[in-house]
Amino acid sequence: MFDDLKGKVVLITGASTGIGAAAARAFGGAGARVAVHYHASEAQARQVAADIAAAGGEAALFRANAMKRDELVGLVDQVLRHFGRIDVLINNAGNVFGRKPFVDCDETFVDEILQLNVRSVVTLCRAIVPVFRKQRSGNIINVTSIAARNGGGPGVALYAATKGFVSTLTRGLAKELVGDNVRVNGVAPGVIITPLHDRHTPQATLDALRATIPMGRLGTPEECAGAFLYLASDAASSYVTGQIIEVNGGQLMP
Repeated sequence: MFDDLKGKVVLITGASTGIGAAAARAFGGAGARVAVHYHASEAQARQVAADIAAAGGEAALFRANAMKRDELVGLVDQVLRHFGRIDVLINNAGNVFGRKPFVDCDETFVDEILQLNVRSVVTLCRAIVPVFRKQRSGNIINVTSIAARNGGGPGVALYAATKGFVSTLTRGLAKELVGDNVRVNGVAPGVIITPLHDRHTPQATLDALRATIPMGRLGTPEECAGAFLYLASDAASSYVTGQIIEVNGGQLMP
């Protein structure tokens, strides 16, 4: 399955933990060459790369601070120098930065969440589009969230808004780039067990969210990986662009 992914170069931001790590391992297992981006979690990133190698895949590590534009532009350049091309960009890096009422979000908080969740996606898309246009092919997959549609849980209004931006940008870019043989889609996870929730979501909140999910449980990062493989595969999804795949256990059925 997904044999056409063999040999393709896939750049995944925030690939050291959570959904990004699960996607990186899945692409490695499918025979892709995976650029594993990380910032602070070097040990975890090395483990992801080791797991890909153990499965017979190829991976390389790339460190960059997603909060800094120059480092993100440099990330694309580094991956191109190492692999010679990029076929798929997955904009996965993002954060909640804490749960707090909207009126308690000071300027520093606002700047940080916009910089990581919005501007990093814009920067990487702007950096990759000329590459894809030169190749006459490419694939962008943006990670948005169920919060983009329902406003999110307690204390994450700004996070939800940033993911709404990502979803809208995804649709707009899909229209703009279709003539360049570039597809743009998104994956919108629901409540997935990741380090993000470990840091920012109290157990009582997780329990309340679980009660709203028809499947009766929280999701795992591995359960999101198939959506990325599907969207990255031209054989499986060549007629799919501008779409957001919801992975939420039935919590939201748009």
